[in-house]
Amino acid sequence: MSTGPEASTATTSDKATKAQAEKQKKVASALVRYRVLAWITGLWLLFLTGEMVYKYLILENSADAPSWLFYIGQIHGLFYMLYLVFTVDLAIKARWKAGTTVATALAGTIPFLSFVFEHKRTIQVKSDYNL
Repeated sequence: MSTGPEASTATTSDKATKAQAEKQKKVASALVRYRVLAWITGLWLLFLTGEMVYKYLILENSADAPSWLFYIGQIHGLFYMLYLVFTVDLAIKARWKAGTTVATALAGTIPFLSFVFEHKRTIQVKSDYNL
């Protein structure tokens, strides 16, 4: 067992490796949560878009729309709030710039954009953290 400078260097190196592995694990789990919510939010946004097209373009009187259509917007809103939470969580752990975080957060409000951003951010985070 060595007690000289080599031992402290090895301990410091081991601590740095463990810290890096822990950081990768936290970022990877945040990325999974973000990806799941990006897809769920994107799908519910597509349902909401279809509901609005049906309600305001196809029906002659939007008052004739089935009452259950009201809940599509509510469900999307709930998932969007979760999407925002998980986007900010990933942004903090991956140390994104403010512009990247805001653009990613707004992607849940434009049909199909959450899928595009999910793909871009996944590639970016995986390459940055060797996941």
